Amino acid sequence: MMGMVTELNEIALARFRAQIMAQLQELRETGAAGQAARAVVELDQQSVGRLSRMDALQNQAMAKAQQARREVEALRLTRALARIEAGEYGYCDSCGDDLPEGRLSLDPAATRCVSCARG
Repeated sequence: MMGMVTELNEIALARFRAQIMAQLQELRETGAAGQAARAVVELDQQSVGRLSRMDALQNQAMAKAQQARREVEALRLTRALARIEAGEYGYCDSCGDDLPEGRLSLDPAATRCVSCARG
């Protein structure tokens, strides 16, 4: 099948490793930047009105949810690095077929081919 590879070569693996490392670094930087948004919200009515507090609590909840999504993505990427090191990268976890390089370029942490991911 066109676009499929029987085995990823070292150049492709190095490219995916670098892409994964860059995404992990970006997640770390974004998480550090959002740390203030996840801080405890002060409940001092003198300094912040009720609606402002509600907004602050909502913003805090959204920041925590974003951090949780970043942590899940970081785990996926870390597992992808482990698969590269173990020589198990680029194969579908469900059917065992090779994952197309295009799919891995879009999502280097992908573990399933498109067919298995749909079903």
